[in-house]
Amino acid sequence: MIVNFIEYLKARSRMVGLFCCVGIAAIAIWSLTVDMEEAHTWVERHVPVFWGLFGFLACALIIFFARWYGKAGIKIREDYYDK
Repeated sequence: MIVNFIEYLKARSRMVGLFCCVGIAAIAIWSLTVDMEEAHTWVERHVPVFWGLFGFLACALIIFFARWYGKAGIKIREDYYDK
């Protein structure tokens, strides 16, 4: 059942991407309506959608680091122990 669902989403990747972009935009617009009087830092109070941007950049940095680390030598051939 889950395999069918994943295949369904793969076949409609443009629709899934559009849905995700619309969702992110909706969350960003909604976050502009939040009262910032109780913000703890200057950045939270004055930069709109700060935590969304922070989370996205942190995620992108983790992905970049993981790819670099994998290419740097952590990934080895499967027959490594056979030789």
